[in-house]
Amino acid sequence: MKIGFIGLGNMAKAIIGGMLKQSMVTPEEIVGSAKTEATMEKLRKEFGIRTMESNRLAVAEADVLILAVKPVFFSEVIEEIKEEITENKLIISIAAGKTMEWIETEFGKRVKLIRCMPNTPALVGEGCTAMCGNSLVKKEDEDFCLKLMGSFGKAIMIPERLMDAAGAVSGSSPAYVFMFIEAMADGAVAAGMPRKQAYEFAAQAVLGSAKMVLETGIHPGELKDMVCSPGGTTIEGVRVLEEKGMRSAVMEALCACVEKSKKL
Repeated sequence: MKIGFIGLGNMAKAIIGGMLKQSMVTPEEIVGSAKTEATMEKLRKEFGIRTMESNRLAVAEADVLILAVKPVFFSEVIEEIKEEITENKLIISIAAGKTMEWIETEFGKRVKLIRCMPNTPALVGEGCTAMCGNSLVKKEDEDFCLKLMGSFGKAIMIPERLMDAAGAVSGSSPAYVFMFIEAMADGAVAAGMPRKQAYEFAAQAVLGSAKMVLETGIHPGELKDMVCSPGGTTIEGVRVLEEKGMRSAVMEALCACVEKSKKL
């Protein structure tokens, strides 16, 4: 099976790295194209994949095509490659805000299409990818894509109506988590801790807390209660966060993200 990539940026790099690590394909079975020779040369050296200067040539060779370009370039790329798309090719889109209906309209025909929303932690093998497919996608296509996206983290099938919410809660939220880690580290620095050490403590605390949610299955609220001893330091910190509106701020941020995604 030949896997083609249009766009070889960070997310394409994460997908390629995951596929190769899980031995889903060999480097010779991956072909990609990008805007610059420097980008293509970088991935050739790192992974041993084949690259082509023409998007159309890359598409012609591919059984599965991954569209890994920014949403702003989608129309331009689809216009260039649409004549090379046959009914047997599986197309995987990772563009935020571009619905399956919009993509099919751009192609001017029905195509076998899976829409995915990965996130940047895919770069370290801890991604979370939401997926949905159209009526032409077969069970084996779905299973393949779940395995593909699962090679660098978790992959979950959802109805398309939830894709904007998935983009907010997993796609955009790493930025909010990074802000939280930075803020916690700033607090530790204010208390006298060296900055490098503060980032290490804060990041590990977030990592460990997330693993507790995923691996224990205990409700986050219950886990929070387990940390809050009566009259202790933690409940005092929780009181301040509630007073400053942390929950509301986070919810409003995600809602704003959803609304912006709908307008892309």
